[in-house]
Amino acid sequence: MELITPEELKKLLPSSPLQRDNVMSYRNTIKRILSGNDKRLLAIVGPCSIHETIASGEYALKLKSLSDKLSDKLFIVMRVYFEKPRTSTGWKGFLNDPHLDGSLDVNEGIIQARKLLLSLADMEMPAGGEILSPASPLYFNELYSWNSIGARTSESQTHRDIAAGLDYVVGFKNNTDGNIDIAVNAMLSATQPGGYIGYSQKGKVSLIKTRGNHNIHLILRGGKKPNYHSEIIKKYSKELKIKGLPDRILIDCSHGNSNRNAGKQADILSDIAEQIKNGNNSIFGFMLESFLNYGKQDIPFDISTLKYGVSVTDECLDWNSTEKLLTDFYERID
Repeated sequence: MELITPEELKKLLPSSPLQRDNVMSYRNTIKRILSGNDKRLLAIVGPCSIHETIASGEYALKLKSLSDKLSDKLFIVMRVYFEKPRTSTGWKGFLNDPHLDGSLDVNEGIIQARKLLLSLADMEMPAGGEILSPASPLYFNELYSWNSIGARTSESQTHRDIAAGLDYVVGFKNNTDGNIDIAVNAMLSATQPGGYIGYSQKGKVSLIKTRGNHNIHLILRGGKKPNYHSEIIKKYSKELKIKGLPDRILIDCSHGNSNRNAGKQADILSDIAEQIKNGNNSIFGFMLESFLNYGKQDIPFDISTLKYGVSVTDECLDWNSTEKLLTDFYERID
């Protein structure tokens, strides 16, 4: 099966100068937050994964409205994750299987993913994602304001090279057992200029030269044990400084930190607020997994029975809980 090329997709679904300017503005804001020149906190909030676009668009409108109300203390970016790495087996994400039925209609996934990102740009909702396929940034890169390299791919040289070629903020997650060494090494690698074998906008195998990216940070997502507590943050902050890396840390309130229990995210965010109130300057942001409705669901054989606005991957908070949680957090921090 031959896929649409990035060049062909962008001709079919072009981004406007205004959309690109807005994204560039969001990228610059996140860079200032990372450097400490903007005192707001970065909040990456949204579904564990995108599995259909209508509910995701509805969620984005709600998040945008809340973001406007909290914007003097929080800069909110919506989680827009189209690909999902799997430990063993499972659905690999909207980009690979947009119909959730194993048909692998990747071209449709690519087209619908770009349509959603363009609609978010129109509503001035910054988007953040995770790079899994080395080709996917070619299709969507100008529409993302922040990106991450996941726990299973931080060790991948290809993903380190991709991060080195991006001109915006990229976070690296600790690996699934909780160790940060691989993420730290990945960050060091991403700062270096170089090159790698990749793809051009025309889909041709090409040498991609990179300048190195110093807009990087660590993401603590937990492992065998949670790793968001203050004594751990202090330890990792020192390690980052010793390595000459930014001691700026984003806390993932889900995954290993919550043992994938969406409700526990509230306790973790409360702990983060307390650490910040007590003078912790290393934590510059957090991540919440949230969707329209609480919980998660298995993908049914009959897709027509899929519950609206409920995650098909990790458990998510519902919208009302998310709104209250973020508002309470906003009121607790200076």
